[in-house]
Amino acid sequence: MYTYFGGLTMHKRRFLYRIISIAVALSFLFVMGMVSVAQDGAAEDTTEAVEEVMPEEAASMLTADDVQSNLDQVWILVAGFLVFFMQAGFAMLEGGFIRHTGVVNSLAENFMDACITGLAFFIIGYGIAYAGEGSLLFGTPVLALGGINGTAEGDGAEFVSFFFQFAFAGAAGTIATGAMSERTDFRGKLIYSAILGAFLYPIVVYWTWGGGILSAAPEDGGFGFLDFAGSTIVHQFGGIIALVGAIIVGPRVGRVFGNPPRPSNLGLAALGTFILWFGWYGFNVGSTLGASDQNALGLVAVNTTLAAAAGSVAAMFFVYFTKGGKWDLGFILNGSLAGLVGITAGCAFVSPIASIIIGITAGIAVVLAVDIVEAAKVDDGVGAFAVHGVGGMIGSLAIGFWGLPELTGTAGGLLVSGDPDLLISQIIGVVWVAVFAVVTGTIMFGALKALGLLRMPAAAETTGIDVHEHGASVWPDILPLPEEA
Repeated sequence: MYTYFGGLTMHKRRFLYRIISIAVALSFLFVMGMVSVAQDGAAEDTTEAVEEVMPEEAASMLTADDVQSNLDQVWILVAGFLVFFMQAGFAMLEGGFIRHTGVVNSLAENFMDACITGLAFFIIGYGIAYAGEGSLLFGTPVLALGGINGTAEGDGAEFVSFFFQFAFAGAAGTIATGAMSERTDFRGKLIYSAILGAFLYPIVVYWTWGGGILSAAPEDGGFGFLDFAGSTIVHQFGGIIALVGAIIVGPRVGRVFGNPPRPSNLGLAALGTFILWFGWYGFNVGSTLGASDQNALGLVAVNTTLAAAAGSVAAMFFVYFTKGGKWDLGFILNGSLAGLVGITAGCAFVSPIASIIIGITAGIAVVLAVDIVEAAKVDDGVGAFAVHGVGGMIGSLAIGFWGLPELTGTAGGLLVSGDPDLLISQIIGVVWVAVFAVVTGTIMFGALKALGLLRMPAAAETTGIDVHEHGASVWPDILPLPEEA
């Protein structure tokens, strides 16, 4: 039975609704078709007008190569941002590992590493590192990027290159800060950061990434040394400079060797290590200097991850079984950093399995190196030499053992191909940079000590360097200033 409503049966109403719906749909399709035709006509007219008004601009559309080049530059910038963020990691790590009376000083010094290095590397250092012309030992420097200002073609790429390399220079300069923490005169710190950023680190870069004697091919008078992202160039050099500085400045007041001071804040140190690990992806993967080679990007990222993890695990278990059955967080953190330093040179040249072996080696070595430095009565506040100096040497030498010829572009490693040539080249590079760091570091820190600018004044020995140098405390509610107390 049908129900009446307004004089229409339900059946008739449904039929009427269907007729109306079909009519509306046809009208909509007709209107949309007319709009589409109109738009096509307008687009054709607009295109013709653009071609008539701007024929040259229309002809200069970006090519695939242009797009890839732009992508490469963006990737280098992003990687540089990550590397720069590592300065925060260094600050947190060092601030957490040292005593609470020196944390403000450590933070100030790490921040100044970025500032002083940025200026020194811009004015002088970058021009020395990438001089382009000159002998295998020294190039002809170009000051302040040759005065470019962003108005000429190619300026942008040069700016991007400088920024990326500046971030590396800042990392090299800040390694010594931790080793010499809590007793370095702030004036001396500013001076040696400027010297490192302007001269010493750029010379090492010229010999390697700049095409100088270490990296040049043997047929061109060089040694064929390989260091993809800086195990030796950045870390070994910075670690040895740190060791020399720690020896010359002397130990902290009241330092008892065999019983080092406890870290002030392991939570801060752990945060710093996470930041450093994160930033290391810019350090290593960014050193591909492009985003077009998926194999290289993926391999470097995986190798970096595996070495960090293996280094941490190896250090943790080694300490547990050799130092009283405790899961030592300090060595867990430094073990990961040692693995990262160790893989930095060969991250693009070795297999993932080899990266695990390198990480394990570096993780165990960092524990042994800390013990050796402690036994030698050298006060390295954060284990900088063990992590960066020893880890850097291991990383560069590892290429000579595990390098794959398909990736190195030269001979393979000794354990891969049985050829010792690459290992010999790596040994020469490691020894060369070590000697340079020892000699120049001794001269630099020796001169600062002679001028009375290396160690904090005796008055600071009792109040602490934070109070004396900065008039501040990182925890004023717990550690108030003397006048407040």
